[in-house]
Amino acid sequence: MQTAKISLRGLIDKWLGSNLAAPARITRVRSSRACRSGCIRVDVARPSGQLSMFFFRHADGCWCVFPPALKVG
Repeated sequence: MQTAKISLRGLIDKWLGSNLAAPARITRVRSSRACRSGCIRVDVARPSGQLSMFFFRHADGCWCVFPPALKVG
C-alpha cells in the first residue's frame, strides 16, 4: 500500500488534533511481530475518557496507523 510521507508529529496532529487540552503521553512499544520496525502508543486524556492510539513505522520510514505487512518466506 502506498503511503504519504508524514512526520510522526504530523500524523498525531492529524488523528488527535494539535490543540490538545492536556499533553499527549508517548510510549515506545517493545518487540512484537507487528512492531519489528517501530511502534509507539500515544495516550491522550479527553473529557470522554482516555484515548490510546498506536502508530507503526514502516520500512520506508513513514509512520502509519496500520502495521507493516509481514514478509512471508
